[in-house]
Amino acid sequence: MDTLLKVVHIITRLILGGAQENTLITCRLLAQREHKVTLITGPALGPEGELFHQTKGQSYDVIVVNRLRRAINPFNDLIAYHKIKNLLERLQPDIVHTHSAKAGILGRIVAYGMKGRWASNRPAVVHTIHGLPFHPYQSRCVNRLYVAIERYTASRTDCFISVADAMTQQARAAGIGADKEYVTAYSAIKEDAFLNPICEDRRREFRRKYGIAADAVVLVTIARLFMLKGHDYIIESAKTLAGQFPNVVWLFVGDGNLSEHYRNQLRELGLSERFKFTGLMPPDQIPLAIQASDILVHCSLREGLARTLPQAMLCSRPAISFDVDGAREVVNENTGRLIEPKNVEQLIKACTELIQDKQLRDRLGQQGRQFVKDKFAPETMVNTIEQVYRKVLSDSTQSR
Repeated sequence: MDTLLKVVHIITRLILGGAQENTLITCRLLAQREHKVTLITGPALGPEGELFHQTKGQSYDVIVVNRLRRAINPFNDLIAYHKIKNLLERLQPDIVHTHSAKAGILGRIVAYGMKGRWASNRPAVVHTIHGLPFHPYQSRCVNRLYVAIERYTASRTDCFISVADAMTQQARAAGIGADKEYVTAYSAIKEDAFLNPICEDRRREFRRKYGIAADAVVLVTIARLFMLKGHDYIIESAKTLAGQFPNVVWLFVGDGNLSEHYRNQLRELGLSERFKFTGLMPPDQIPLAIQASDILVHCSLREGLARTLPQAMLCSRPAISFDVDGAREVVNENTGRLIEPKNVEQLIKACTELIQDKQLRDRLGQQGRQFVKDKFAPETMVNTIEQVYRKVLSDSTQSR
């Protein structure tokens, strides 16, 4: 029998988000395998909603470090650093596994420095790249700063786990962890809720709630109403599509600081009746929203690998996505349509094709379901993560 491990996960905040859901699934399954698991996190601040309720009744421990915040603040960051240091010295884990930018920086620096680099009791340090903090849509100075920080913390990382091959390629291209091992583990999804079809009554009830006709073709987008999430391009495409297809409705699932901006924009365009906003939606309602829709449209300009893409496929719905980051690892001509980022003309063409052809939608949806079912299963992800843990521990033992 394999040795049971003491594992500490560190993530900045438990808001509604893919990195957070990924981390909670990992903690839950590792604990079910009888590993001793502790999750360290900051408070779930922000308008995105929280996932703390999912930690209740689980067999892993949760510790909140109040000063661990997403925003850069030297005072908070220093206190959080020392708090994490004290916790790790008390817990003495075999593995420290970090997630997200702030927790990834502080957690790796603390863990790698414990008792000196070659001490036998230094934990192995693993970091998951859910998405990179640098991207083409920020200033060059900020970009260089983030790359420099990631290079520095990479030197304090034993192994990287990427949620998509694209993340590995981008990190290596930026000179991050060139001498380190990268392993891809696609971000797990609780699949049963997406695989189990909803009854027609629930589908109609959901549509009635948001004023959507039973025979409408619904284009759903699941993303924060926030910059770089691509809602602008969807609205731009609707200027053409709404006139061509009177039965098409757009459904925006999520909330954010651009909500009122988009509502005002749609009023000015005379499209308010064609766009429905759900606001924040609990994770357990997302399968219903997708299955009550017909096509997923995802136009984010920056993602690791958006969970909403495989989620739609598990529901047998085709996906239209900008070709960014890891999207092409799930979206192709057999599962949906991959289009050039910011290209509204291609977006209109892809939407038109799928709106007009229900048989094509059904075929792409079924093919997508088969394609992602095993790849995004929780057991598949955690098996890979557990293998990484044992390898880095074995490697560190041999190097001492």
